[in-house]
Amino acid sequence: MSTSQELPTKQRILITFGKFGALKYTSTLDVAKVWERVLRRADLPILYTQGFNTRPRIQLASALPLGITSECEILDVSLREEIALEGLQETILSVSPQGLEIYHLEEIPQNSPALQQRVSRASYRVRFTDPINRAEIEGKIEALLASERIVKEYTRKNRKNYLDLRPLIYAVHLDENDHLIADLSAGDRGNVRIEDILEQLELGDVHYAAHRFSLTIDTYR
Repeated sequence: MSTSQELPTKQRILITFGKFGALKYTSTLDVAKVWERVLRRADLPILYTQGFNTRPRIQLASALPLGITSECEILDVSLREEIALEGLQETILSVSPQGLEIYHLEEIPQNSPALQQRVSRASYRVRFTDPINRAEIEGKIEALLASERIVKEYTRKNRKNYLDLRPLIYAVHLDENDHLIADLSAGDRGNVRIEDILEQLELGDVHYAAHRFSLTIDTYR
């Protein structure tokens, strides 16, 4: 008998949350651990895997690099019992650590694709804390978007690999407040980090604060 037959998922809930303050320095793995503690304190009937090392059936939509705040993170939670969503947001928030904000909860079909497979893009806002030259940066953005290829070299398993970032960069611009806005590919189609964009614009050494304000989750894949 399979594990899914032994412990079927009775309900799946998506929780949209924000990550601020000291939590922005918490790794994705540790954020998952934070969420496990929060959900247990809220007395949710979390579904766990079977075997020697049991794990909660929870999944984050997309890893968020250290040092970046967010208002659009999404957690997929599988439950072993059905519960009412009314009042649940307040209950979870009451047992959450400082810096963890809860915005929205919704139930999804139990057979929905894995959340990580449905993420397609992420949008960031970068506020520079050092003075910048707007005209110079706009020129670099224009050159970046006009490039046919932007090859990034990286090493994996002691082997050099190459990735063309250009088709994964959807939009980059400076807004009226001199904030850099970037709309980038995310998920299994290819990930572009905001640090990649800043490096291409020769802004890697400029002090800044980055914030993720949107994750696009495809309805079907």
